[in-house]
Formats: sequence, structure tokens, C-alpha cells
Amino acid sequence: MATPSDVSDPTAAPAGAPAVPVTKQPDARTPGAEVPPVVPRRRIGRLLSAAVALLVLAMVLTSVVRNDAFQWAVVGSYFTTSAVLDGLLLTLWLTGAVMVLGFLLGTLLAVMRLSANPVLRTLSWGYVWIFRSTPLLVQLLFWFNIGALYPTLGLGIPYGPQLFTVKTVNLLGPTLTAVIGLTLHEAAYAAEVVRGGILSVDPGQTEAAQALGLSRRRTLRRIVVPQAMRSIVPTAGNMLIGTLKGTSIVSVLAVHDLLYSVQLVYNQNYRVIPLLLVATLWYIAVTTVLSAGQYYVERYYARGTSRGLPPTPVQRLRVRLAGLRVRLHAATAPGRR
Repeated sequence: MATPSDVSDPTAAPAGAPAVPVTKQPDARTPGAEVPPVVPRRRIGRLLSAAVALLVLAMVLTSVVRNDAFQWAVVGSYFTTSAVLDGLLLTLWLTGAVMVLGFLLGTLLAVMRLSANPVLRTLSWGYVWIFRSTPLLVQLLFWFNIGALYPTLGLGIPYGPQLFTVKTVNLLGPTLTAVIGLTLHEAAYAAEVVRGGILSVDPGQTEAAQALGLSRRRTLRRIVVPQAMRSIVPTAGNMLIGTLKGTSIVSVLAVHDLLYSVQLVYNQNYRVIPLLLVATLWYIAVTTVLSAGQYYVERYYARGTSRGLPPTPVQRLRVRLAGLRVRLHAATAPGRR
């Protein structure tokens, strides 16, 4: 019978060959074994590009801050004046009214576009086609001069006597004209946004709701629209910011928005650059607030799409501060000295 010592080892050196010392590698699974340190890869290109970008940013900021032509003292003195704040309030009111009315009309147009009725479908498509094909400035000027086409507007029996008439010049002022023009223009884009969001929902959701006996209106309101909001909110947020900046075009109608109020001031004191900077800083501040609100709304409607919600900026900041404290504690520990 062969003993274990008689069995040849396939890895052993042949007879007569010099013995080769075998070095055993430490096993990471055994306690006390040394684990080689993990060294991250050095990305020289990434570091150089970041350094160049920071250098260019520092040069731009230095040129802006130290350039006396910007007149930052004048910017600070006019930043919170009553004329500028009144124009800012009108801009915010105009943006909110246009967005609410535009999406209400746009939702109606989207439902008509998805309707089985060919007449409603065609009318909705025609509305979107016309208002998306003409520039916003042309539409505003057209509505501003609507009195040349319809001097009076009346309410009465069709092809019969008028019960109530009013002059268009007295009815449509600059602010109301701006609201009408911006709303009709915004509704055309909102209709496509809502329609795209509705079409992004799986048709099986609608079929399941119909199998449960839910009406079409209730299915749309309770099942389709909440899921479609995940696709609608990002585009709607971009439209809101675009509308905020687009309200500056109503200055051609002498509407006292933020830009027009600033123009009135610098037409008197001829300090064009500082006053334009005042308007720019207010637009940046409001846009930043709207962008933060858009992030939280998107996060709210993202529930159920993944196992965990993405962290908020405050949560990310807390994690980074906690990691920095841990590294500082490890660097200042007595054993590291």
C-alpha cells in the first residue's frame, strides 16, 4: 500500500534539481495578515484641467471685482430701491400668472390632442402649430394692436343685437396684453409637455384601471397624471425659468417689469452698466431659488422609482463635513504623530 509520502507532488521539483525557496503570500482572510495598501490611480490630465479651469475662473472673478467700470458701489445703492423692487414684484406676479394660466390651458389642449374626437384633435394641433410657429415678440405686438382689428368687443346674441359692448383700447392695457400674449404662447408649449408626460406612462396602467371599472377622467387624474409628473416636472421647471427671463420682453409694451424699471432709472442718470447689473443679479437670485424648488419637486415625484431618494444638497454637505472631520481626527490622532 502506498503511503502519503510515496505519492508524488505534481508541483515538486524534479529529482536532482536545486530546491527553490517558496514564499507564502499572506492570506487576507487570516487574522493579522498584512493587506497591501490600495493606491488610487493618479489622473494627471484631470488634475491639470481642474487647475487650468480654477486659474481661468480666478482671473475672470478678479477682473470683474477689480474693474472700476462695473461701479459696484452704485450697484449696491440701487439694488433695493423701491423702483427696482416694484419691477421685481411685477415680474414675479407676471411669471406666476402666466405659468398657472398657461398650464391650465395647456393641459386642456393636451387632453384634446389625445382625444378620440378628430375635431378636438385637429383644433388642438392647429393651436399648437400656430403659436409655436410665430415669435413671441410678434404675438405681443399683435395683441397690443388688436384694437385696430376689433375696436369694440361685445356680448350678445350671435348675429343679433349686442347686450354689452366695450372699447378694446379701454379693456386691454399693457399689463393685460402681456398676460394674454404670454399665456397663449406658453400654453402651446405646455400642451406638448403635458402630452409627452402622459404618453410616457405605460399603457398597461390605463388598461388595469379600466379593468377595475374606473372612469377615464378618474384614471387620468389619479393614475396617469401622478406618474406623468416625473416627466413633466423637469421640463416645466425649465419653462418656469424661461418664462421668468422671457417676461423682460414685455418692456417693449411699456410694462413696468424689472428690466423696464431699470431702464427708466438709467435713462435718467446714464449709469447703464450698474443698473443692468442690478437686474442681472436679481434674475440670478430668483432663478437660483426656482432651481432649488424644482430639485425638491423632482425629488418628491421620484418616490417609488428607486430604492432610495437622492440626497439633498444639505444632506450631501453633512456627509462631506462628517468625512472631513473623520480625516482631521485621524490625522491629529496621537498614534499618527
